[in-house]
Formats: sequence, structure tokens, C-alpha cells
Amino acid sequence: MEKELDYAIATMKDNGLKYTKKRSDILSFLINENRYVAALDVFNFMNNKYQGVSYDTIYRNLRDFAELNILEETELQGEKRYRFHCDVHGEHHHHHFICTSCGATREIHMCPMDMFQEQLPGCLIEGHRFEILGKCEKCLKN
Repeated sequence: MEKELDYAIATMKDNGLKYTKKRSDILSFLINENRYVAALDVFNFMNNKYQGVSYDTIYRNLRDFAELNILEETELQGEKRYRFHCDVHGEHHHHHFICTSCGATREIHMCPMDMFQEQLPGCLIEGHRFEILGKCEKCLKN
């Protein structure tokens, strides 16, 4: 966790975001959760620690972290969800299975992009997202 947090703080500072204990606590929470969580979940965690923290402040920080590629974001059940970027150093390309109930994720170590590139001759693909949505074993048992 320390390596990930150090990287995120350095990225913040390199991009003009001031270090604060609250920002560090948001990031630590997301690193520890290791799943997609709603802004409300982050707000509830932070409000327990810092009474009266603003929901807008939490949401703005999540958006800023996502723009800096510190966080990944997706939409589940019509709501944006966030998780700490699991590949902050670009060490390995992968995709995710995401549980639509609890937000738990699993890495998928394959990419379907080679097939798509063959079907798009002459085009330049500049990025992609590939997520598989469903229920994890734990949620299926409950």
C-alpha cells in the first residue's frame, strides 16, 4: 500500500494538487478497498473521520484523481464508481471482471483488441475499455 500511496501523492504534486491528509486518507481508503466504490462510500468513510466534510469536496477529489489516472472509474447501476488504479506504473495490461453487487474486481489477463484491430484496417485505435460485469461467488452465495 505504501508504494501505491507514494506514487499517487507524487502524481498529485507533479500536477499541482496540494498534499493534504484528507486526500491521503481518501487514497488510502481506496487502496485498501481494492474494488469499485461509490462516491457516497468514500464520503461516509471520510465523514466518520472528519465530521462535516463536504460531499462536493469528496466528489471533486475523486474526479481530480481520475483525471490524473490515479483512479479508475466505471459506471455501475447508473452511478460512477471509483477504485485505485491497479496498474499505476503501466507494468501489465489487463481488464476486469466487476461484481455488480459489491464492486469487487478480478483481473483478466487477456485483451480482445487484436481481433478488433484486424477488423479496422487503416484506423488508429487510441484507447479502449473492456469490462465484464456479473456477480462474484460471494454475492451469489448471499
